[in-house]
Amino acid sequence: MTFLPDAIYALLDARGGIRRQAGGAEFWSQPEEAMDALGRDWLVSEFECEADWGSWEIHPHGDEFVYLLDGDIEFRLETPEGVAAQRIAGRGAVVVPRGVWHTAKVFRPSRMLFITMGAGTEHRPA
Repeated sequence: MTFLPDAIYALLDARGGIRRQAGGAEFWSQPEEAMDALGRDWLVSEFECEADWGSWEIHPHGDEFVYLLDGDIEFRLETPEGVAAQRIAGRGAVVVPRGVWHTAKVFRPSRMLFITMGAGTEHRPA
């Protein structure tokens, strides 16, 4: 099974299975009920960001693994002490703990691979 994770996402289930899922706009335009059902599995997706994220997001049911494949980006995590920044340039990864609001500032176009349990994800304007 070959595919590019920016167009076809992979869903990893708790039983060890992997299934393909149409990505991009087709994925994100699904009804809320369908998205919530898919969010019970781990979603593997890839995105290219050319500008700062326009929103903060939070994943209440699992940590998020973000692997920077190329670029220069700063992850901002909202902690009880304030906003913590973690900058990555070139390649590297960050783990966003479950239940932590986060966003990103993009210093140059950046390609990232995400592994997320998306059920219950919320967004708010940046």
